[in-house]
Amino acid sequence: MSPIDLSTRIARARGAVSRYRALALVTGTFLLVLCVELVLKYVLKAPDSFMRYVRWIPFAHGWIYVVYLVTVVDLWTKMRWRFGRLVTMVLAGVVPVMSFVVEKKVHAEATALLDGAERAAQGGGAGAPSTGDDAATV
Repeated sequence: MSPIDLSTRIARARGAVSRYRALALVTGTFLLVLCVELVLKYVLKAPDSFMRYVRWIPFAHGWIYVVYLVTVVDLWTKMRWRFGRLVTMVLAGVVPVMSFVVEKKVHAEATALLDGAERAAQGGGAGAPSTGDDAATV
């Protein structure tokens, strides 16, 4: 593989990391907002006059989650991680607070792998951390 191909792949993977990171934070935030809406509706029995202003929250979270899934699959395929990582990242969008924890771990690991691959590409190719199936899972 030529250095141009490798640098292009690294740049695309970095873009996928950025998109994933943004959507993980937005998805996690909307999931917390959805939890508050559910508590207001079912626990505190908020009146319908109030609930009509927040009825859009479940729909917004649902569509944001769909976009989040696209970014998860994009990053997963570019990093060539194992299937367990995909499952963990998918579940992070539906378990409150988990998206923040998983995003931090995924971002740190992906950045370290990409930095190592970039250094190896500049230094002759030897010693690059693998982004293949032997990469650790979250």
